Amino acid sequence: MNPYPILIVEDDESQRRIIEYNLKQKGYRTTAVESAEMALKELQKSEYYLLVSDMKLPGMSGTELLSGVKELRPEMPVVFITAFGTIEKAVEAMKLGAYDYITKPFDRDEFLLTIEKALEYRRLKDENLKLRSELDGKQAFSDMIGSSPAMLEIFETIKKVSGSDATILISGESGTGKELVARGIHGASERASKQLVTVNCAAIPKDLLESELFGHVTGAFTGAVKDKMGKFVLADGGTIFLDEIGDLHLELQAKLLRVLQEKLVEPLGSNETIPVDIRVIAASNQNLAARVKEGRFREDLYYRLNVIPITIPPLRERPEDIPLLAEHFTKTLSQDNDVAVDKKAMALLKLYHWPGNVRELENAIKRALVLKRGSMITIRDLPPEITGENVPRPSEDGSGKPGNHSLLIDSEIKLITEALKTSGWNQSKAAARLGIPRHVLIYRMRKYNIREP
Repeated sequence: MNPYPILIVEDDESQRRIIEYNLKQKGYRTTAVESAEMALKELQKSEYYLLVSDMKLPGMSGTELLSGVKELRPEMPVVFITAFGTIEKAVEAMKLGAYDYITKPFDRDEFLLTIEKALEYRRLKDENLKLRSELDGKQAFSDMIGSSPAMLEIFETIKKVSGSDATILISGESGTGKELVARGIHGASERASKQLVTVNCAAIPKDLLESELFGHVTGAFTGAVKDKMGKFVLADGGTIFLDEIGDLHLELQAKLLRVLQEKLVEPLGSNETIPVDIRVIAASNQNLAARVKEGRFREDLYYRLNVIPITIPPLRERPEDIPLLAEHFTKTLSQDNDVAVDKKAMALLKLYHWPGNVRELENAIKRALVLKRGSMITIRDLPPEITGENVPRPSEDGSGKPGNHSLLIDSEIKLITEALKTSGWNQSKAAARLGIPRHVLIYRMRKYNIREP
């Protein structure tokens, strides 16, 4: 049985039976109806790969049927069967988007060949859409770099959630790449053809933010000389990214909650609401759960936003990503493809604690590219905060293992060792005592070769 279902529209019963018989003989699955109105109802209920219709139908005409099909199933090809006297209308239908037409009385082989070509056209169109979707998904991830377990888990989460409209809350320190994750989710979603609208809630004064988010009508306040479309309406059909949501004023939090619940926006100064179809992604570098306890963030809004949480770890907790990121920035920020970071400089980059995270690393590489004297970025090209006396220095071989002269490293080794001894060499307990994640402790133990006696 051919897997592609075909819908037949023919008001003449004998002709309808002939068409059905020929298609079934070739193994096609068919459904036959008598009118255009019945065909459109059938298309609303079931999925079909191709529509074959008489050009002249009672009630709604063939061209009107074509218009309805293009609204319901724009990807579905339509083949018309027409009498000699209505060829002109069939040609007109092809200009409007029909795939092809055949004339009555039709030759069986010619008819089946046309059907086969129409189905092949549909298959190629579907494959093209699938390929484009896959390429769009890859493009969405192109700016996110990382091979650490934490980043690989984030990539996997993005793939899973991009197909839904669930609200997402992205947490992480400044500079970790929260907006990149939001762009990745939007770019891999079905909303990718629409806008991703970004609003930084911390960068806009409170008095202006409400108008920025929800819009206003003329005369809503002093200076409102014309209507303004808010970001939520601008994002209709797409995604809105609310960055630094933790800084949103409590009064605006209540209004945002209503928009999330009802999908309705009420511009300032207006009594009318505007329906919006949006996906909401929020981000914060603050601990929103703690702000809820402090009474500075609405609990109901927090749970409404935190449907799918994504936490981006700081760069110091995933040092294995630093060489990849450094290489990426040297390639994208330099016109010279041969530029690289030498071993000693790379070892120093891996030892630095990166309070500004990926953004700080990008700026450090940008600075080094300007100051470098050859084709290699060396220690002398790095910023002073990375190369200062208070920063661990790599050994002469560039391995990244510290030399014995570093008092800071000696202190860190002693602190880690004491915490492990006190915890009976239980890594989870020692990490909790030190106030760091367990995988960071394990990384430090390996780096400093700290082992249980």
